[in-house]
Amino acid sequence: MKKSKAIYPLIFATLLFFMMLLQIDLREAYAHPPQDVQIAYDVNTQTLTVTITHKSGFGFHYINSVIVKKNGVVVSTNKYDKQPDPATFSYTYKMAAGKGDNIEVTAICNLSGNKTATIDVK
Repeated sequence: MKKSKAIYPLIFATLLFFMMLLQIDLREAYAHPPQDVQIAYDVNTQTLTVTITHKSGFGFHYINSVIVKKNGVVVSTNKYDKQPDPATFSYTYKMAAGKGDNIEVTAICNLSGNKTATIDVK
């Protein structure tokens, strides 16, 4: 009879532990900002190419927006609901820019962080 009374606190502690685990959002453990952002601008085609490295094997963790600025002014905000590749991928944007313009691109993770890269058009 004493053994059965001792098992109830163990069952209660185990249930409590599992209930606490359910409260933890494990997505945050996998969240991280983009590892790299590379940008290139082609003056002839007026095309900006943005290559982003953001390793994400899970559908809930992705780059959800790319913000493009020219000379400090936002020229486009691009929203996404998934990454085209789980590691490295590129987006292209048509935009007018000329010699001396500064282009800044920020890639933003939907869960945690961002990374920015800049170039001066030559």
